[in-house]
Amino acid sequence: MNIAITGEGIISAIGYDKATVLESLREGRSGIGEMHYLPSTHHELPVGEVKWSDEELQSRLSLDPSSKFSRTAMMGMWSIRQALEDAGLSGDLSPLSSHLSPLKVVLISGTTVAGMDLSERYFAEMIADGGHLEYLLDHSCGDNTRLMADHFGCFTDYTTISTACSSAANALILGANMLKAGEADIVVAGGTEALSLFHLNGFNSLMILDKERCRPFDDKRAGLNLGEGAAYVVMETEEHALQRQAPIHAYLSGYGNACDAFHQTASSDNGEGAYLAMCEALEMAGLQPSDIDYVNAHGTGTPNNDQSESVALQRVFGSDLPPVSSTKGFTGHTTSASGSIEAVICLLAMHHGFIPANLGFTHPMSDGIVPSIGADGCQLRHVLCNSFGFGGNDSSLVFSRKEERGKRNEISLRQDQRQKYSPSSFLFPPSSNNSIIELSRVEITSEDQLSEIRDYIKPMEARRMGKLMKASLLSSLKVLKQAGVECPDAIITGTALGCWENSEALLMQILEEGEVMLSPTNFMQSTHNTISSNIAIRLGCHGYNVTYTQSDDSLEWALRDARLLLRSGRYKTILVGCHDETTPLYRSLMARLGIHDLPAIHSIAMVLRSEE
Repeated sequence: MNIAITGEGIISAIGYDKATVLESLREGRSGIGEMHYLPSTHHELPVGEVKWSDEELQSRLSLDPSSKFSRTAMMGMWSIRQALEDAGLSGDLSPLSSHLSPLKVVLISGTTVAGMDLSERYFAEMIADGGHLEYLLDHSCGDNTRLMADHFGCFTDYTTISTACSSAANALILGANMLKAGEADIVVAGGTEALSLFHLNGFNSLMILDKERCRPFDDKRAGLNLGEGAAYVVMETEEHALQRQAPIHAYLSGYGNACDAFHQTASSDNGEGAYLAMCEALEMAGLQPSDIDYVNAHGTGTPNNDQSESVALQRVFGSDLPPVSSTKGFTGHTTSASGSIEAVICLLAMHHGFIPANLGFTHPMSDGIVPSIGADGCQLRHVLCNSFGFGGNDSSLVFSRKEERGKRNEISLRQDQRQKYSPSSFLFPPSSNNSIIELSRVEITSEDQLSEIRDYIKPMEARRMGKLMKASLLSSLKVLKQAGVECPDAIITGTALGCWENSEALLMQILEEGEVMLSPTNFMQSTHNTISSNIAIRLGCHGYNVTYTQSDDSLEWALRDARLLLRSGRYKTILVGCHDETTPLYRSLMARLGIHDLPAIHSIAMVLRSEE
């Protein structure tokens, strides 16, 4: 089944739509510079800001001027509107509801920061006198996706993926799987992320931000520059696109997700997760490495990432390495939105026959790849796009030109590439004889239960973990033991707020101490997929790994994804969990809003298995 891309929308530091982004790419014009809109003291740190203020975004979207929307949500709305129009789904957007009402239209968005810009702006007032508490209701990742979906009124369902910097890429993967399974007719998938004090200072605490423009794959590289933006693509099956006579821009012909299972913020020396993700994407597309004409690398500019990705690329392509470049020298690292922003850049490169330059490259790495400085007049048939996130959540996408569609299945794969999949295993049968059973379930609802973690890990390790990290690891290890499963094929997690204790501590530290010497541990554990990656690292599990954060529906989406994978026959056992916590401060603020009886901790884990 071919997954067609019929529309794209984008906003970033180098443009407000496809045309302006294309112009910047062709001219080699970077959008990284001194910050203007983020009220940070760190003006020594260059960033890739979208060149519109919040007020300009709100006005261009015709939003109620008396209301405040997060920058994350507004950038998402702007690019979603472009994507829908590009796909021929709307003229002025007003008739969308009636136009699409018979169809299953799903929005899948990747984000981590979500409404943090408003939360941090009003945090002092919230805790002092309860002022502006309404923004707390729009803070979470799932709340931001809800706001975007409500703005358009055409979506029959929506969800949010938060796997740090691979979030948007994983949104496209879920969308493709839902289309193949018949669970959606049209999917709008991508990601959005705004700059915030929280994640600027969080990344700074890890000492991986460069005070100059980033230089991916350069021997003198010193770190990344943060950016912001959003991009979404419209996806549908080829059959559906042809039925409505939609223009097919390209195909998402292959994709892969794997976990490095190495470290929460560092990549392994051999790039195992990246290597596995690329191999799976190529195999699904039915391609040899030599068929790839260009690789848009993750290429953050940090010493560790670029070295690890170089090794992974050399493992996949050997001496026949295609042109490779990182476009983060244009946009900055847009974190959760990077996968979709760079996907749209890849499609622009395919359609206009050029390879984007790897800005900032001057000095070759002694044992790394040599990136492209750009080229014109290129025929790009198949393009590989990498997105790698904290916790080793690594995803790769393969995009193919329309005219290459019929050639995919004729390609013979090398025997050493046939790992555990066959081409037919990537199809989702409309009906399946496979039954899905729950092998075991464990639930933790009290902090008193956390003492059992000592049965599984050393006391020194436990002391470094927050309550939710302990609870999620304990429930997962217990349920796997009960089920007799040493290592699952996949780990799928749901969480509404993530490790809220760490997020709150970092917000409080910024409020009380300013933007100096913040805790890297609090930032590292505040990312939602920290929970899932912690489990994977403990188990050495390199399989599929994803985190859903859709408020009260987080567990349901995790289970929904698990059923999709089990139906496909690609996976036999999947660890599914949903883990959340609240703090006394959070509960007191929510009580002022009339929301009571929130549990201090709740962790549930189960093992699902497919039986033929």
